[in-house]
Amino acid sequence: MAERDPAWQARARPENPHDSAHLHVTGQARYADDAPEPVDMLHLAFGQAGETCARIAAMDLSAVRAAEGVVAVYTAADIPGDNNVGPVRHDEGLLADGEVTFPGQPLFLVAATSQRAARKAARLGKVVYETQPAVVTIAEARAAGSRIEATQRMARGDAGAALEAAPHRIAGRFAMGGQDHFYLEGHVSVATPGEDGQVHVLCSTQHPSEVQHLVAHLLGVSCADVTVEVRRMGGGFGGKETQATSFAAAAALVASKTGRAAKFRADRDDDMVLTGKRHEFEVAYEAGFDDAGQILALSLHLASRCGASEDLSPAINDRAMFHADNCYFLPDVEIVSERLKTNTVSATAFRGFGGPQGMLAIERIIDHVALALGMDPLDVRSANLYGPGRAVTPYGMTVADNIAPQLIAQLRRDADYDARARAVDAFNAASPIIKKGIALTPVKFGISFTTTHLNQAGALVHVYADGSIQVNHGGTEMGQGLYVKVAQVVADVFAVPLAKVRITSTRTDKVPNTSATAASSGSDLNGMAAYNAAMTIRDRLTAFLARIHGCAAHEVVFSSEGVLAGEERLTFAQVARKAHMGRISLSSTGFYATPGIEYDRAAHRGRPFYYFAYGAAVSEVAIDSLTGEHKVLAVDILHDVGRSLNAAVDKGQIEGGFLQGQGWLTTEDLVFDGKGRLLTHSPATYKIPTASDRAKHFTVSLWDGENVEPTINRSKAVGEPPFMLAISVFSALNRAVAAAAPGKRAMPQLDAPATPERVLAAIRELAAR
Repeated sequence: MAERDPAWQARARPENPHDSAHLHVTGQARYADDAPEPVDMLHLAFGQAGETCARIAAMDLSAVRAAEGVVAVYTAADIPGDNNVGPVRHDEGLLADGEVTFPGQPLFLVAATSQRAARKAARLGKVVYETQPAVVTIAEARAAGSRIEATQRMARGDAGAALEAAPHRIAGRFAMGGQDHFYLEGHVSVATPGEDGQVHVLCSTQHPSEVQHLVAHLLGVSCADVTVEVRRMGGGFGGKETQATSFAAAAALVASKTGRAAKFRADRDDDMVLTGKRHEFEVAYEAGFDDAGQILALSLHLASRCGASEDLSPAINDRAMFHADNCYFLPDVEIVSERLKTNTVSATAFRGFGGPQGMLAIERIIDHVALALGMDPLDVRSANLYGPGRAVTPYGMTVADNIAPQLIAQLRRDADYDARARAVDAFNAASPIIKKGIALTPVKFGISFTTTHLNQAGALVHVYADGSIQVNHGGTEMGQGLYVKVAQVVADVFAVPLAKVRITSTRTDKVPNTSATAASSGSDLNGMAAYNAAMTIRDRLTAFLARIHGCAAHEVVFSSEGVLAGEERLTFAQVARKAHMGRISLSSTGFYATPGIEYDRAAHRGRPFYYFAYGAAVSEVAIDSLTGEHKVLAVDILHDVGRSLNAAVDKGQIEGGFLQGQGWLTTEDLVFDGKGRLLTHSPATYKIPTASDRAKHFTVSLWDGENVEPTINRSKAVGEPPFMLAISVFSALNRAVAAAAPGKRAMPQLDAPATPERVLAAIRELAAR
């Protein structure tokens, strides 16, 4: 990148607004549900299972078919191809076929003249079940030996022997809950039949190619017969990586069967019941350490509730293992990961993809070490950081870009951490009821898909004869600003204003076989693919201008003042017109595959990540020790985005990611009953953060640096890493709870999310020891 265009890195961080910002605020942004509806459009709903684990003995759908507005009803027997919407393993049918494996599972599909009619009719099915024993909790699944795959182990050295030899030892366990994605726009797909068996699907998905492939297999047609289009999503967060397929497949099935357009817009309650969540984890650990707090040995056990099908659980749990070191060198370590299969809706991708769970585990252990020694947790964190001679992860990757020590030191100084920590201690000593806590926690997050073949992207760039430019690529826009970032890349290649670049919908008939917009790799992959496509065109233009103007190629310069060709200066539009008349191709595809990554999953060794993104946050909180309620008082963030592609967009992602992480750790409590039925399936019972939960003092600063790897503009990914900055809130709450029982110097039994009930229970349990 830098070698081809040295001027690139000299440019200041741009702050162009999000390309759809003006459309969002004026209500003109079109989402899938906003597409005009033909008069004969059908609306869909699933008939859902009322049991947890059962064989379907009989199913009477006569009342469903006779209901007002119903046009068609389909079961698994009506699917012409493969009854599967599972992304990796074929273990998840669109419609249940003979057995039920979780409550709310789709049994049949209703197509009616309105959404209300479809939903009402879907509740009229009469199903006879032969119930079977169910496993719902992690403990029940472990006792039954119910797993989606074998328990995995990652290790270095001899953790057992090192634990025996360590001067100090601790042991503990805690749990962390799942999280609903709660995107503003729920799942929606619109399928329109074409000629000769073709179908077009307008879908709110992060993975158009996967939807295309699974829909094609379900219909029994080729992938070339299915086109999936995505203009924008109203949020995704991983929930639309695999979960969109069911709704798209249902719409495509109805469109194919009836020859009429079909829309599936899930009601919020149905959406929350039907779709996967963040994985719930239980953690157990033993750690050995010295007087300085340096960890000498760690035995860590992670267990997650994966649900009824595999989905992406193997990769998610792998990433939890990868990030169980965070920023810390662990000399003798064993990490064991159980992936438990339960009769609950399958857990799925969520921002961080298992990384937050692994990272919370090690930060909890650091806090426990600090309490055991009576040290400031930040000093313990600093003592354990990766550094010279201590730079290899438990999976054998060298941390070559480690900026954590410098970044933490800068934030410690800039946020005045030490003085604030002393002030918190003084406040707690004088305050019998309200207790404060403060914490600084870092983030080291690996960037790349850990499934190696997914690290590729394609793009398509057109330059028109009037000098306008159209860009298409495999990435999807879910509000994170990917489209404007890639458009900036292309605009910079041709040195034209951003307004000259038109961003178009992601479509599988323009750029095929793309990876999901996930793993924080959207800009890395698609930005470089678009850059390569644009550079191909620019190189053609350069050769053409050099030839017709009789100058050397290096004398052709693209700049904001126009294109200089020898002694002549032209506008970009003039260049485009001349090239068209000169029969020069003004269109090109671009491709990019992340270099230098490889991983042996069987051995859990290799280099699964291209680089690491870093960050740190200081959070200060207060709790009411009589009620368990808390308030986040102040947040200061310093985050590493390399050389930012768009500082305004990046800062927005950092703040939004932090608040979403804060919600996971404090208020978003998923409650399932004993049969695995979700009880918190609406905004009335599931509490996401609101504006009042944002700290009044909230600062975000960008680390002044660039990526050591030659990514696009030497930038770094920003989607997922900021989420884990919110672990500082949980650590601060833990310290506040500990302060409510002065003199105990024991680790509070605080599980996440730290709801008022859990905070109060932790205070009382600690006081009773």
